[in-house]
Amino acid sequence: MLPTLTREEILRYSRHLLIPEVGLDGQRKLKAASALVVGTGGLGSPVALYLAAAGVGRIGLVDYDVVDASNLQRQVIHGTSGIGTLKVESARSRMLDLNPDIEVEIFNESLTSANARRIAEGYDILIDGTDNFPTRYLTNDLCVFLGKTNIYASIFRFDGQLSVFDARIGPCYRCLFPEPPPPGLVPSCAEGGVLGVLPGTIGSLQATEALKVLLGIGHPLVGRLLLYNALDLSFEFVTLKKNPACRVCGPNADIKDLIDYEAFCGVPGHDHDDGSAGVQWEITARELAERLKANHIRLIDVREPHELQISRIEGAELMPLGELAARLSELDTAQEVVLFCKSGSRSARGLELLVSAGFRKVRNLKGGINAWANDVDPSLPVY
Repeated sequence: MLPTLTREEILRYSRHLLIPEVGLDGQRKLKAASALVVGTGGLGSPVALYLAAAGVGRIGLVDYDVVDASNLQRQVIHGTSGIGTLKVESARSRMLDLNPDIEVEIFNESLTSANARRIAEGYDILIDGTDNFPTRYLTNDLCVFLGKTNIYASIFRFDGQLSVFDARIGPCYRCLFPEPPPPGLVPSCAEGGVLGVLPGTIGSLQATEALKVLLGIGHPLVGRLLLYNALDLSFEFVTLKKNPACRVCGPNADIKDLIDYEAFCGVPGHDHDDGSAGVQWEITARELAERLKANHIRLIDVREPHELQISRIEGAELMPLGELAARLSELDTAQEVVLFCKSGSRSARGLELLVSAGFRKVRNLKGGINAWANDVDPSLPVY
């Protein structure tokens, strides 16, 4: 039996009640519905805000991070006063301020194979607002196994993708992408950047699809992939079909339970770069500063050229990561080399390349140029 609406709720949702496709019964459906939002970043921000405003009765938030100043350019659910606080706490506070009549459950943890079923089982739909492949595959497989709808989206720079995956009536994410890309091939937003308004556009579309599914109206993007480009303001649609050879939702599927998705994808299951390259291959900013006083060390900056306008280390040579393999002949295996990027993730991949090519006197600057700015040269900005 659907819950009733209070007089206050009838006033709050009056614009919904005037729409025949929603109406009183539809709003009662939303009050009885639940949605799990995985990630409270760029995509999760507009999704969570609009689901809360629309009156979805119970909304779960999964995130393990804290609010950082660099988030605020696009993660509009958070504010300056929330810097340093848990993202799930910051998001819940804003959602309940927007609509105190809903319930917001928070999970201050990373979604993993160990906890995914416990967290997701009680929700009607899952909304993927993540920025990493392990969690995307995990969310997809979880929805297949639990028989739930997965509202998927991804963003990068000026481009966005959106689809609704439901293996009961159409393809799943693995039908489209059976295997993840090679590690390091697709940069994250932390590495490549994103236009601040883009997640607002795509996240709002995710919320739209979620409401359509919960209300049972319209034609959700099942079997279709939306491709959006902000520079051209173009929308294109690609028809998707169920893959009979899909290892998760196909008739002969051989993956029957959640797996180790970090091992499957070859990358960590988080959406920010931590600069980890293995302790034996790392050097801290302070250690590097001391070593530079007495030794000739070749500093290689693997960032993109436009990042030099933000900050640079004097004497460093620019070799963007994408060019590094073709420029190995410019480096000397007998010379000490330290690679760095913004925060250590790209340079860690560059280090792997050099080590595989036989370099041994090579290190990765832990924390990248941002660590250098914090610990050695405070005149440089952190970005």
